Amino acid sequence: MARIEFRFNIALCVATNSSAWLSTAVLVTNMRNCPLSRGTVAGVLKGYGGISAAVFTEIYSTLLRNSSSKLLMFLALGIPVLCFIVMYFVRACTPASGEDSSEHAHFLFTQGALIVLGLYVLTTTILNHIFHFSAPVSNTFLVIMVVLLMAPFAIPIKMTFHRMRVSKPEMHHQPVETPDSVIQEDNADKTEPLLKSYFVGVGSGVTVLNNLAQIGIAQGVHDTTILLSLFSFCNFVGRLGGGIVSEHFVRSKTIPRTIWMTCTQVMMIITYLLFASAIDGTLFAATALLGICYGVQFSIMIPTVSELFGLKHFGLFYNFMSLGNPLGAFLFSGLLAGYVYDNEAAKQQVPNLLSSSSISCLGPNCFRLTFLVLAGACGLGSILSIILTMRIRPVYEMLYAGGSFRLPQTSNH
Repeated sequence: MARIEFRFNIALCVATNSSAWLSTAVLVTNMRNCPLSRGTVAGVLKGYGGISAAVFTEIYSTLLRNSSSKLLMFLALGIPVLCFIVMYFVRACTPASGEDSSEHAHFLFTQGALIVLGLYVLTTTILNHIFHFSAPVSNTFLVIMVVLLMAPFAIPIKMTFHRMRVSKPEMHHQPVETPDSVIQEDNADKTEPLLKSYFVGVGSGVTVLNNLAQIGIAQGVHDTTILLSLFSFCNFVGRLGGGIVSEHFVRSKTIPRTIWMTCTQVMMIITYLLFASAIDGTLFAATALLGICYGVQFSIMIPTVSELFGLKHFGLFYNFMSLGNPLGAFLFSGLLAGYVYDNEAAKQQVPNLLSSSSISCLGPNCFRLTFLVLAGACGLGSILSIILTMRIRPVYEMLYAGGSFRLPQTSNH
């Protein structure tokens, strides 16, 4: 058992490192290619990232037959080979300097395909867990999942065989306004408050994610597969929905995207209090709500960073902001949750069936103090988010009022 867990941990490390590199490359490229739809781009890309865990789980259980060695081989060889194959279809493009109806339609198609994929993966996971389908049925489900996953390939295929003439706007020769050219003030001081808001939101959320199985067992849910699938699906919904909603309101009302970070952190306070109370029937609802809020944090941070600091050094700023995730996991999960859980388990002295040297904890007290601390941290994060939103409101008015991302600035404000 220990050897299998060690191999699986190695596979997870490889997948995490590969995902970090790919995520940075894909985000930087697509944010520059679609500068007028940053929230939508972030929502779609992070949505696929959020649902990828469920997709890899299906591949691991169905295609690889729960073999950690095959999973490691798939990650080490299969993913790089797939990336090299897809590189053949990559072409340089010129970012649009105005509204493009075809681009909007393509985004809608991708979002629709992503939603169908998320619902399909969640449904098949639950059904397979309940009915334990045979191998041929499971393989059929896997093939359909791959088809849905590859659905966005229909866009470049359609554009290849059906080229359309795009009418260029009258001012196409003028560059798209970006924060690099619009904002003249030094924005370096905004990095710190943005990181702290993001740190408490994502750091506290990853704490629950890392300990979700133990949380479920402590509250009487012995099979946590559906619980993990629910969090994964709601995380995907939050990532996709956060990008769509923030993009709509920032364009129609010039509302800074960070206001949604404030709203989700307030909701996370309520969620953590639900977890701490351990009231019967609230575990699944709290897990779903936390998954949505956790996903929104990701899709909000990415376009916000690009709007405040521009796209020239977007990769550097994105990775700097991403430090909030491992730092939060170390402080809230590794130190706080681990200490509280072990301390409470030692009081109960309940031997673990798998190992006589380890003990497990049962009951709401296993994580109650942790959830209360996380609720307090999110309260602080909400205050910081409000302050940040007030500070950057003039920036968003400068960027989006009157369509300044499309046409040059004509006012002196």
